[in-house]
Amino acid sequence: MTAVVGLLLVIPLGAVALTLLLPKLVWRRSVSLIASTATLIASVAVLFGVDGDGPIIVNVGGWEAPLGIALVADRFAALMLSVSAAALLGVLIFAVGQRDNDRAFPSFHAVYQTLAAGVVLAFLTGDLFTLFVAFEIMLTASYVLITHRAGPEQIRATMTYVVVGLVASGLFLVGIGLIYAATGTVNLADLSVRLAEVDPALRTAIGWLFFMVFGIKAAIFPLFFWLPDSYPTAVAPVTAIFAGLLTKVGVYAIIRTQTLLFPADKPSTPILLIAGLTMVIGVLGAIAQGDIKRILSFHIISQIGYMIMGLGFFTVAGIAAAIVFIVHQVVVKTVMFLVGGLVENSSGTGRLKEVAGVLHKFPVIAVLFLPAALSLAGLPPFSGFVGKLALVQAGFESGRWLVVAVSLFASVLTLFSMTKIWSGAFWGTPTDNLVRAPAATMVMATGGLVALSLVIGLAGQPLLEIATRAAGDLLSQESYRAAVLVSGS
Repeated sequence: MTAVVGLLLVIPLGAVALTLLLPKLVWRRSVSLIASTATLIASVAVLFGVDGDGPIIVNVGGWEAPLGIALVADRFAALMLSVSAAALLGVLIFAVGQRDNDRAFPSFHAVYQTLAAGVVLAFLTGDLFTLFVAFEIMLTASYVLITHRAGPEQIRATMTYVVVGLVASGLFLVGIGLIYAATGTVNLADLSVRLAEVDPALRTAIGWLFFMVFGIKAAIFPLFFWLPDSYPTAVAPVTAIFAGLLTKVGVYAIIRTQTLLFPADKPSTPILLIAGLTMVIGVLGAIAQGDIKRILSFHIISQIGYMIMGLGFFTVAGIAAAIVFIVHQVVVKTVMFLVGGLVENSSGTGRLKEVAGVLHKFPVIAVLFLPAALSLAGLPPFSGFVGKLALVQAGFESGRWLVVAVSLFASVLTLFSMTKIWSGAFWGTPTDNLVRAPAATMVMATGGLVALSLVIGLAGQPLLEIATRAAGDLLSQESYRAAVLVSGS
């Protein structure tokens, strides 16, 4: 199984090299699709392996931890890898079905696989500097993808994305420098031991610095301002994978570092306050919008608040609920943006004032939208209900009634905004601009992810059980620390 963990990085990087060398588009598509499928299979195999036998450690180049670079696959990382690989494959199939994405962009598949490699490395890395490298790989690929086919107005909007990304990277480097100066290491397992010896005030300051850095990448309140203007400018597949994955990688980094390096023995009021504000401000911003992509972009922000809420409890139940919610969100948020892409592909616009009657003209799009929208609102029996119910229960167990009430209020507003899209775009008399039927491949890709979201809802209990074991590992720290440091001793 150790070789499979290594393959998770080799596969997308190999695909990058091949797609740059192959002259024909059909060959590049084939290599990219095979690589994404293989990554998904390997990720699921690793998930079953670590859930049964514990973390898998790969010491890159034979250098042992804490000196060398360690790839660490534990339950949390493996869960994130599996669901992310599914989203990457689904979006890639959608992009191939849309055809003009990779025809007009010869290096699309190379850049896409570079993004995939960055995502894999971010989940697997066992040290802070390699995590920084992973974020830079993702950001470099995302800069190229987000500016593809962008006009002058879109370029101006994406400049905010670029500048904010550079600022976050600079702050990340500052944090790495501070933590290395204080402890002499950047290995996460080693840091979990050595930070306990650092002055508490300095440790707290470094903890909040990293929370801010990853909070920018996750788009939490009040650091989300860059997202609603930049994400809607990209083409549908790019926006979908950004929405489904990039902010979730930021949340992953927050949960990983806060539980391993800066653990708490009781709920964190500041984190719960940030979570509540993120939920409410995000959903209020969504209600105020009149474009499908912008509504969904603000919902990215709002839903991040639920994940941070689970972390803020600092209990096994809370973090397990956050993990389940992340898994649900990766799939459902990707679906929502793909559906938005289908609407734009059919009508040429996503503005609610300019499109109506999609249900009557292209009912298949409405069928794909409805379960994802109900899941986003947290209604049973869909996947969003599983995550939100677990979060509410964890909140009750922690005695944090106010943030639970805020989360339920945000859920009601989420349902309202989904009805806004439904009544504006899907209901009513079809507009004249609904002239292009969605391609079968695009529908199939979106439908596959919708089916996955339904499976997550129906298999909520087994998923919650795995997430609970992952949360127990995160809070105890011992399995992670022992696996990495013992393997390197």
